[in-house]
Amino acid sequence: MTTPVALTIAGSDSSGGAGIQADLKTFAALGVYGASVITALTAQNTKAVSAIHPLPGDFVTAQLDAVFGDLDVGAVKIGMVAQLSTIEAVAASLRRWSPKHVVLDPVMVATSGDRLLAEDAIEALRTKLIPAASLITPNLPEAAVLLGEPVAASETAIESQGRKLLAMGCPAVLIKGGHGQGSESIDYLIDTLRKARRWRPQSATPKVGSARRSQPPIVSASATAAGQSIIFTGTTKA
Repeated sequence: MTTPVALTIAGSDSSGGAGIQADLKTFAALGVYGASVITALTAQNTKAVSAIHPLPGDFVTAQLDAVFGDLDVGAVKIGMVAQLSTIEAVAASLRRWSPKHVVLDPVMVATSGDRLLAEDAIEALRTKLIPAASLITPNLPEAAVLLGEPVAASETAIESQGRKLLAMGCPAVLIKGGHGQGSESIDYLIDTLRKARRWRPQSATPKVGSARRSQPPIVSASATAAGQSIIFTGTTKA
């Protein structure tokens, strides 16, 4: 019996609510073997990010080569990349190793409001990682930043922004609606084949007025990657 393998490329969250820690928990819950490449160390809790230590690009490359050189990775989830050199390292490794499926969660700002992506790295995210992804999962503010537009406030505007993101080179966009108006958090799936679809429209997630709401979107992206690795099953090499 083979075991599906998924790789998370993200930052470490010392409180365990997001990043590498949340991804690995999600993979395990879905029966997927989780590997990880850490892009940055963070000192954070449910209230704030007090320090960020990005790892050098060459060390990120070394981690990626170690994982891809030994494990048959079925899907990759990319989260916090922090800086330009990390994006370049990840993009080069994706070209070199050609994983089957890549889910990109364009993490830019923590729930606490702390910036997690350098300003000079946004363009590289647009041009180097989005075209390499099979699915991107921005929330409403992230979609707006990627497009240089105001945050979408209607379904028509959300679909329009999704179509513009598709034009950057990815085949599908899942815009997460946790920052939208209304009492429910509704996600929108836009691809090149059909009209925009509400994600789980009959069971939309109620919004929770808690201090930390970053976990559901993180889990959404990692769960998608886990599902893709199950469908296209990979196993650890002997």
